[in-house]
Amino acid sequence: MNQTVSDLNLYAENHTLPEVLQHIAEQYANSIVFTTSFGLEDQIITHLIFTHTIPIEVITLDTGRLFKETYKVYNKTLEKYKKPIVAFFPDTTQVETMLREKGPMSFYNSVEDRKECCTIRKVLPLNRALADKKMWITGIRAEQSSNRKDLTMFEYDADREMIKCNLLIDWTFTQVQDYVKKEAIPYNILHDKGFVSIGCEPCTRAIKQGEDFRAGRWWWEDNSKKECGLHTHS
Repeated sequence: MNQTVSDLNLYAENHTLPEVLQHIAEQYANSIVFTTSFGLEDQIITHLIFTHTIPIEVITLDTGRLFKETYKVYNKTLEKYKKPIVAFFPDTTQVETMLREKGPMSFYNSVEDRKECCTIRKVLPLNRALADKKMWITGIRAEQSSNRKDLTMFEYDADREMIKCNLLIDWTFTQVQDYVKKEAIPYNILHDKGFVSIGCEPCTRAIKQGEDFRAGRWWWEDNSKKECGLHTHS
């Protein structure tokens, strides 16, 4: 029988991350998915799932606007672990319509146009990936933004009517970097060039010393609006 959020958070306090993953894989068999964008945090979770042979489906959202470096780490991950990563793509007709009506750089026009692009390329494919699932594992961390600082490892997503597992919620960026290095996990080389958060190529840049973690995403917008819709609620 599936456990409550509070039960899961209590379990997590007393067990290792591989044990937590194995536990929820058993609790939510065939109804659990992990989404990776191949950033440092996601690579750690992929490593834990694959090296411990935990039966959790790993999927990624290919927006069609990713960095070539992201595709390279995607391929290196497949080569290293010899395990499948399922790709979800945006609807072709929706992308074609958006580009025909607004051009390929509409996301610079306004927050509304940028969110439309994010919705078509990321949110709707994610919704398909999460259909009929009861547990969604993410790599978000509390220190990444003010919107995430109060999150716990397990929380209930009322909009999607499912439980989210933020497996590395309390990890620092230094902890993430050290673990990737220690375990020789494939990672995106853009992280060595000042990119702490890597999304679509047109909308991501390296951050400068002292800047917020999310400063490299949609840098032309106000910080309070910097979410793509994957981890926000209505």
